[in-house]
Amino acid sequence: MVKIDLITGFLGAGKTTFIKEYASYLLRQGLNIGILENDFGAVNVDMMLLQELQGEKCELEMISGGCDKETHRRRFKTKLISMAMCGYDRVIVEPSGIYDVDEFFDGLREEPLDRWYEIGSVITIVDAGLEENLSDQAEYLLGSEAADAGVIVLSRLDKDNACEEQENRIISHVNRSLERIGCTRRIEKEVIAKDWDMLTEEDFAQIQNSGYQIESFRRPEGTEKDGFQTLYFMNLNRTEEELVPAVKKLFGKRGCTDDSEKENNKNLNDIGRVFRIKGFMKNQSGDWMELNATTQKMTVNPIKEGQEILIVIGEDLKEDKIRECLEDKCTEGAENE
Repeated sequence: MVKIDLITGFLGAGKTTFIKEYASYLLRQGLNIGILENDFGAVNVDMMLLQELQGEKCELEMISGGCDKETHRRRFKTKLISMAMCGYDRVIVEPSGIYDVDEFFDGLREEPLDRWYEIGSVITIVDAGLEENLSDQAEYLLGSEAADAGVIVLSRLDKDNACEEQENRIISHVNRSLERIGCTRRIEKEVIAKDWDMLTEEDFAQIQNSGYQIESFRRPEGTEKDGFQTLYFMNLNRTEEELVPAVKKLFGKRGCTDDSEKENNKNLNDIGRVFRIKGFMKNQSGDWMELNATTQKMTVNPIKEGQEILIVIGEDLKEDKIRECLEDKCTEGAENE
């Protein structure tokens, strides 16, 4: 049977970056692997970021959205059926950051997938800089992703602070989220808190063989499945130098309490709660750049190929206000934030 791993993690936790590291380890072990990008979105940005892995021993497959969730589940099953015929030793599934983990287990219990696949490990990526105060919907997702995980891998550890302190803070937060959703499990030592550049072959072997758990939990009232939104902004025709200040401005409005700052941001009233922005744009030299931004951090890195798109993910998003900022009029003063 083909072993299949699920890589979960809240929006912007670093799943795709982790998959690059994990898949490279599996390839060094001589395994033939398939990676399935399973996203509800109409455009799969993360697929482009994994292109460098593709080769004789690694193939990339994709399911993108633009359909209802039931159709999406059928596409997921159909894709896994076809991948079962490809001779993989291991399949890695990366869902969106707002994926319901139960769908993974439910799908693999169905025929014929239950005859061809066995679950390997459920690996949850958690940003070490995760906000302490999340919405009810976000807390539910964090808890539900951690509930069945065999291992939790921390990302973006602050190298200037003790990793143990960050680890303890995240464990405490995850356990609060588990309690809120009525799950009896508590995370203790199932955490890897280590800079990813320092991960050894033994660390990856531990992750590969971490397995999973089956835990029960409930969805609290007010955490409806469609609580998160994804907005797509295509062909904005703006360069890196123009878009980066606009993205900073969108995140800069969050938590604003100063009256003067509110006045400066008056054009951004009611934009909603933005969790993550990702996508591609060109710089002034015409080279493609990848943008990945959360409330904690923004990175802009060169990439060989891209597509002119920005994806904004959050709650109660106001598309017209966000578009207004991205297109041109809300960048004044953002460079100084």
